[in-house]
Amino acid sequence: MSLTAKQQKFADNYIECGNQTKAALDAGYSKRTAASIGNENLKKPEIKKYIDERMKEIESAKIAKADEVLKLYTSVLRAEITETVAVGTPDGVDKAQVPPSIKDRLAAGRELMKRYPTDDPLVEQQLRKLRAEAKLAESKLQTDEQQTPQITIYDSWGRE
Repeated sequence: MSLTAKQQKFADNYIECGNQTKAALDAGYSKRTAASIGNENLKKPEIKKYIDERMKEIESAKIAKADEVLKLYTSVLRAEITETVAVGTPDGVDKAQVPPSIKDRLAAGRELMKRYPTDDPLVEQQLRKLRAEAKLAESKLQTDEQQTPQITIYDSWGRE
């Protein structure tokens, strides 16, 4: 079953504003029933499916994916992209293309390294040491628990 024109308008308005009552009013429903119709419409499987599909389309088109962000970091690191800046000259202001600064390139490199950590021997040794210390502390705790003496308290009549 396909959506009616009013239902489709409701769904499109709901995607824009996120308010079911306002979306129902904008779609042409009466003020008296807008809140209940909006709530009811969002429960209908066809409308819900339409909204979900549209949101996926919008999401895929507007939101950067991880590989896109990594490519940007890489291009900044390699100074493959430039930035337009205003430069004052005796004749006025000119625009110039400037490569990323060293600071920006280092920041991009740091961001990339967070995602691709290297096999640094120092880091590996530190992790190994921490694991060994944790294992030692755990075994010491178990040994202490086993060697703890039992204390029994007796009252004046010799009962526990």
